[in-house]
Amino acid sequence: MKTLLITQDDMHRIIREAGRSEILNRIISRITEGLRDGYREGLALSPLRDGFERPSPAPGITEWMPHRVAGESITIKTVSYSPGNPALFGLPTILGTITRFDDTTGRLVAVADGVLPTALRTGAASAVASRALADPGSRVLGLIGTGAQAVTQLHALSLVLPLDTVLAWDTDPAHLASFAERVAFLGMDVRTATPEEIRRDADVISTVTSVGVGQGPVLPDGPTREHLHINAVGSDLIGKTELPRSLLLRALVCPDHPEQTLREGESQQLTAAQQGPELRRLCAEPETALAARSRLTVFDSTGIAYLDHLALDVFLEAAAELGAGTAIALEHYPSDALDPYSAQAGSDIELRELVDAR
Repeated sequence: MKTLLITQDDMHRIIREAGRSEILNRIISRITEGLRDGYREGLALSPLRDGFERPSPAPGITEWMPHRVAGESITIKTVSYSPGNPALFGLPTILGTITRFDDTTGRLVAVADGVLPTALRTGAASAVASRALADPGSRVLGLIGTGAQAVTQLHALSLVLPLDTVLAWDTDPAHLASFAERVAFLGMDVRTATPEEIRRDADVISTVTSVGVGQGPVLPDGPTREHLHINAVGSDLIGKTELPRSLLLRALVCPDHPEQTLREGESQQLTAAQQGPELRRLCAEPETALAARSRLTVFDSTGIAYLDHLALDVFLEAAAELGAGTAIALEHYPSDALDPYSAQAGSDIELRELVDAR
């Protein structure tokens, strides 16, 4: 019994051979179906994530996000958010790994890169929310923040809406300058615009920033298109928000995880009574969103472990289809379950002999 290891190279192979739009479309579909079915069956949402804050010299947070499907499997993602990574170390702001365990035995079934699945499932969640809440004729997307997450936001939203124009803004000129090239595969008209212009002219906006705690909002309040829909993606810490409270009070705010968004999402600025229907309900009862498509709406996205679970399912299935990944004997399964020094039959050397020799 071995553990499947899906590395960075395996992830790139899956994307290359299966196609990035194919994989992202699968994740969008799987999230839609999973949230719909979970809501209809009355299943509990994933537990709240927890973690450690890391101080200087490179402040950030490391969190764990668990999800359990009773009798089947457990998925745990460990993710680190480190906004200084790109400038200080040349690393992504978000790093992580995803592990899959058998729920009956507890054995480790798979270990996979979590960077790419996180980016894809975050974009996919915005696509699911936007398909429900945005005007279906939306053509102009505004992006506040043009880092790594902005790429998959645009890609995912382009799969569910007829987008043709992107209005982009970032406080980092280098990020802004390189964005058009990073999304050139989508064939969009990418233009630089101020946050005020984006708020005024966009049909849909995604805020995907690494603004610090207490340093928002990044989108100023003011006149918008009547049907504007906003995906507020960047809030993931207590005290960190991207949108002004005055805008939230005018909008229908739909959370991904009601309790978690009240703790660390845009809904920190609201009460539970001021929240609208959660994303699961929009998937299970799409008619609840129809009337909202003509008004201001906000998807309050903080990230749910269940979505990581579903994204990992897609990658595990794709790996099986392509023969990607490496099966390794990572966990020690002794030939005698009562003797930790016994080795499995066929081993080159008994672990007991190795220990005795030392």
